[in-house]
Amino acid sequence: MSLTESPSDVLQDVAALCGVGEVRAYEVVEAACAALVAGLDSPTLRMLAGCTRGEADYDVPELLPAVCEELSLVFSPRGSVAADEAAVRALARRLLAGTMTPWELTWQVHQRFGHQLPLAERLAALDDEYGVLEDGAAVAEVDAEVRAEARRVADHRPGYGGLS
Repeated sequence: MSLTESPSDVLQDVAALCGVGEVRAYEVVEAACAALVAGLDSPTLRMLAGCTRGEADYDVPELLPAVCEELSLVFSPRGSVAADEAAVRALARRLLAGTMTPWELTWQVHQRFGHQLPLAERLAALDDEYGVLEDGAAVAEVDAEVRAEARRVADHRPGYGGLS
């Protein structure tokens, strides 16, 4: 967790990424432990943080929706557009936090969602552009465009006037 990320934001992102299979269940447990240490608390969060690695695959899907409800976090059902958009926003924030490269972001978004998710369409198109680049200057230009798009995506809030 960076100094600018709140424990609830980190937990929200991990929940979103878990919902699309981008993080493993034990990583959700680790995020729950970190959230408790950082001061978040709820009965189900404590239960989630207490899961062993062996229990995580079974218990996380059952406990995570309740944790989100108790902490007023958004939990979207797996396979929904809202869940996919939440995952794209979480991935964009990972780029902005410096934990992935621009190409990694576009590749992951393109592989997972193709060109089917309107919020992520530009990122998927930028992944296509990486495939035809031949020099470092062009790569740097696309990297800058990916970062700008990641900022737009990360700031997107569902229900607030659509895509901007």
